[in-house]
Amino acid sequence: MIRRLTIAACLVSGAAYAGEPQDSLPIKVSHLAAVEVRAPRVEQSLMKVDLKMTPVNTAQDLLRKVPGLFIAQHAGGGKAEQIFLRGFDNDHGTDINITADGMPVNMVSHAHGQGYADLHFLIPETIESIDFGKGSYYASKGDLNTSGYVSFHTADSLPGSMIKLEGGSFNTVRGTGLFNLIHKSGPKAENLYVAADYGYTEGPFDVKQNFNRLNLFAKYNKWLDSRNYINFLASTFHSGWNASGQIPERAVAEGLISRWGSIDPTEGGNTQRTNAAFTWKHLFSETSSTESFLYFTHYEFNLFSNFTFYLKDPVYGDEIEQRDNRNIYGFEQRYNKEFRHARWRSGIGFRMDDINDLELNHVYQRDTLLNRLSWGNGTQTNLYAYTELEYRLHNWTITPGLRYDQLLFNYNDQLLAAHNKEQAGRVSPKLNFSYSKGSKALWYLKTGLGFHSNDMRVVVQQQANDIMPMSAGADLGVIWKPVHNLFIQPALWYLYLQQEFVYVGDEAVVEPSGKTRRLGVDLSVRYQPLSWLYLDADVNYAHGRSIDDPKGENFIPLAPVLTSTGGAAVKLPGGFSANLRYRYMKDRPANEDNSITAHGYFVNDLALAYTWKSMEFTLQAQNLFDVRWNEAQFETETQLRGEEHPVTELHYTPGTPFALKAGVAWKF
Repeated sequence: MIRRLTIAACLVSGAAYAGEPQDSLPIKVSHLAAVEVRAPRVEQSLMKVDLKMTPVNTAQDLLRKVPGLFIAQHAGGGKAEQIFLRGFDNDHGTDINITADGMPVNMVSHAHGQGYADLHFLIPETIESIDFGKGSYYASKGDLNTSGYVSFHTADSLPGSMIKLEGGSFNTVRGTGLFNLIHKSGPKAENLYVAADYGYTEGPFDVKQNFNRLNLFAKYNKWLDSRNYINFLASTFHSGWNASGQIPERAVAEGLISRWGSIDPTEGGNTQRTNAAFTWKHLFSETSSTESFLYFTHYEFNLFSNFTFYLKDPVYGDEIEQRDNRNIYGFEQRYNKEFRHARWRSGIGFRMDDINDLELNHVYQRDTLLNRLSWGNGTQTNLYAYTELEYRLHNWTITPGLRYDQLLFNYNDQLLAAHNKEQAGRVSPKLNFSYSKGSKALWYLKTGLGFHSNDMRVVVQQQANDIMPMSAGADLGVIWKPVHNLFIQPALWYLYLQQEFVYVGDEAVVEPSGKTRRLGVDLSVRYQPLSWLYLDADVNYAHGRSIDDPKGENFIPLAPVLTSTGGAAVKLPGGFSANLRYRYMKDRPANEDNSITAHGYFVNDLALAYTWKSMEFTLQAQNLFDVRWNEAQFETETQLRGEEHPVTELHYTPGTPFALKAGVAWKF
């Protein structure tokens, strides 16, 4: 009976943290033939094959595993990546909900941008699975889930221990250790492991990045008896860096700086995050369970940027400091119930951000405070409840869902000595259908409403206008398996957003940009012609426009239009493996009238590995063909020292040139 209950726990409790079902691949996880079209959330099974055949090596690679998702780094490596998905320039997370082991990664009312999502606290080697969904069709996902969501899950146990050392171009070094301390299987399974990761690089820039990061992680779990399971994790990380910032095209063209130079060499920052989370699962029976999830995060952030150089202050320059210091408290109670033809999932919870210090300052070379532009503290609380029923009727699966969110804002403005309170609520219904007859194809239609929240400083300034604008969307697609080793997934989608938000960091405001509409097509292909050869490709097209603006002036700045990623992975029996990847982004508008273009790029990466007994040797080449490309690009009005008038043009951070990294790992 104990064995039966343990299996039931995996089936009915859903994801260990994220509230989404985790469907396992019991055999040959590295082969597409083992994946069934009719399996619930078949995308998760396909992702497991992706991770097995094309493993990740950096925190950035984790996000890139999501089909159609692109990232850009533009502040010295330590700042959160800019994220692009489904025709959205998500900035650092404004329209994408990201969690790690159930804990929110996004920071609401953040000093640098709404929904700021920094994933650098994760150690890639600990990630066991990645769950994702495009659109706002999932009842367990709330704020910021408009273009989609991504959930990362660390392994509950390790097969063994490992030490890895890496080094490469630009004085890059990395050391990683995973240590399996307790590993007991059986009815009272118990596991404990710890992980540590340190990395440093000077980068290709004229001003050394000096980017360094230290990560520590520990996880413990145990079956207390046949009905009760506990899981505890803790992590901490710290990083610091220098940044080149976004440089103007004219400065490079005129020879004022090189392509790898900077106008303000004092840009950069530091950040740290400490997490703790506890889960208790209780099985009432083989068909019902409950799960309690409690978490805490302490977070600090300090960023120095100069977007406009000498536009506002011709003497000292326009450098700003953005500071954030907060504690996050959260709790969620979930209930899962299996019926003969249905599965019911519900949850209720809260998240409270206790923000102790939220600052925007005008500074000179990091050290001198010239003027406080914004300074405050307060709390932002999200109370929520959701329910979802997955009903199976013959070849049909119908999944209605409902979610309610209440946001409470409590802000103290230190400069104005003012205290303000605002609140708002949002009901978000969902309704999804799927149909499958046989094992060749599964058709689906997903529909739902979602929302993204506004920065609390803007909410109180605007007296509760645009607190949580609605999104509405639909997906129509098919997961087709014409032969046992080929998956093809085309989809048509639509998304309407009641209010587009653009964060202006140097002014501490979120600018409302009006209603927007996006239409798109996604195509994913996974093919494994041989057990040792894995081919994949994703092509994504999005047509996005502002609804209220006249034609020709209604482009959405930096919204991706056509993107594609893919590659070929080889895993030979002799221990050799190779992985060639590409990513392509087409030119796209950089402003509303498309008079300035953000340049597209096509970049390739190559990873080689050889396994011999307990050793693994790796060699990685970034930007294999050394193409000249721009990673982050913005239309900005700036003024250089000595210029009589400001200039509006494209500013960019150059993409990484050809770089090599070699490594060795010992598993024991």
